[in-house]
Amino acid sequence: MRHDTKSDSAGDCKAGLPFVSRSMVPSLFTVMNMVCGYVSIVMSGTDQFVAAGGFIVLAAILDALDGFVARMTDTTSRFGVELDSLSDLVSFGAAPAYLVYTFGLEDIGGVPGIVLSSLLLVGSGLRLARFNSVFSGYGNGSFSGLPTPAQALTVAGFVLWMSSDPLLESNQLQSALALMTIVLSVLMISRVNYDSLPKVSLETLRERPVQTVFYVAVFFCVIVYQAKALFVAMLLYILLGLLKSLSVFFRALVFQR
Repeated sequence: MRHDTKSDSAGDCKAGLPFVSRSMVPSLFTVMNMVCGYVSIVMSGTDQFVAAGGFIVLAAILDALDGFVARMTDTTSRFGVELDSLSDLVSFGAAPAYLVYTFGLEDIGGVPGIVLSSLLLVGSGLRLARFNSVFSGYGNGSFSGLPTPAQALTVAGFVLWMSSDPLLESNQLQSALALMTIVLSVLMISRVNYDSLPKVSLETLRERPVQTVFYVAVFFCVIVYQAKALFVAMLLYILLGLLKSLSVFFRALVFQR
């Protein structure tokens, strides 16, 4: 049957702004996410590390909003999924990779620093490709492997914290960045399950009260204590996923016996 694009366009114009269909709204957030990632890279290149980390955080907020808007407007699409992954590769792959390089790994020297920092980009690309290959719709309760936004927020939180309160000497900072980069890269391509953030609603509060209250409390702590709280919150998220997966693994071993 022939698809009547003319009538669809007319309906879109009546429903919203001329020439802007409802399905384009989530993509606008996604494109802004991508732009934030690019600006973060530019800021890293000029040693403006606080701004670079801040734009990664802003990109993560926009990334959450585009999915939320897509579900609210019932406009999820394959195009949106692909565009979202491309944006995420820029904002949560290339941007944090270049940030850790300029913030400290370049001082390791030449090739080692480049190789180490590129692990975040490669890990993000593999993680996003795997997500796209098995994508079956939004609303799943967990992710296989550390989500790329969580990895990027961990990096941003650490850089923002160290920029405002430099606790580490240069060689200690390089070691911390190298270790963090390797661990985060491995976790992204691992099979460790990580919970998705609960949707804010009364229904979610009834179904997952402890998780919802915990995430809300963490959100307010991040607002109050900012960079330090963001980094600690992401570490907790990473550790909880690891502990949960280890618990499932050991329970499976016990039942096999």
